[in-house]
Amino acid sequence: MHDRTAKHLSALHRVFYRSTRGAVGRRLVDTDICLVTPTGRRSGKPHTVPLLYLRDGDRIVVIASWGGRDEHPQWYLNLLADPNASVQVLGDRWSVSARTADAEERATWWPKVLAAYDGYAEYESRTEREIPVVFLDPRPTVDG
Repeated sequence: MHDRTAKHLSALHRVFYRSTRGAVGRRLVDTDICLVTPTGRRSGKPHTVPLLYLRDGDRIVVIASWGGRDEHPQWYLNLLADPNASVQVLGDRWSVSARTADAEERATWWPKVLAAYDGYAEYESRTEREIPVVFLDPRPTVDG
């Protein structure tokens, strides 16, 4: 899939997901979808992307695969520049802090990732880069 096509499909998916609170677009390839919104590292504006995810308690786990392309996806590069983001799952939205799994954590999580969606094995075979596993931990909210 070309980058432009992926970008348009992602935008369409985001619109349907948001407008229906996840009733449309909450599952893709038999896997749950969330919306992740990091801040653009150049623009300073929020950019929302639909991503397959797994859960680890309150933590959301996403994969920076970009379909096996040789470069990291923009959303991941944005999170590296500023780990503060938001996540939406169905109608719930909250603030998160992102970090990339270390080697040991990735070794633990990668089999779970493949079990959730076997397409990641194909993506992995297309690239020489190690596909990052990204943890999105809830940030405490400030009441006031």
